[in-house]
Amino acid sequence: MNEQRLHRVEQACVELAAAGQPITFNAIAARTGLGRATLYRNPDLRAVIEEHRRHERHAHTLSGLATEIAHLRTALEAVAANVRRHEEQLRRMRHKPPA
Repeated sequence: MNEQRLHRVEQACVELAAAGQPITFNAIAARTGLGRATLYRNPDLRAVIEEHRRHERHAHTLSGLATEIAHLRTALEAVAANVRRHEEQLRRMRHKPPA
């Protein structure tokens, strides 16, 4: 049930941002059917909303863009490291003599 709530809140935040509307607890409550008190009291739901609000505030500033690029670079480097690790595992598996 909590996963479903989390998904609904995340989706509502994305929809509001895409529509250019402010991400507020009232707007999220209206879109999800959850009470504002639930959104404020549940730390996971509140964290999702606060993160989207923080991103919304800094999205169009130079420092916000620089931060976003840094986060994307870090994520891309992590993905690349995983790909390299998986490629190495595949090479070892292909060259391993049959038992």
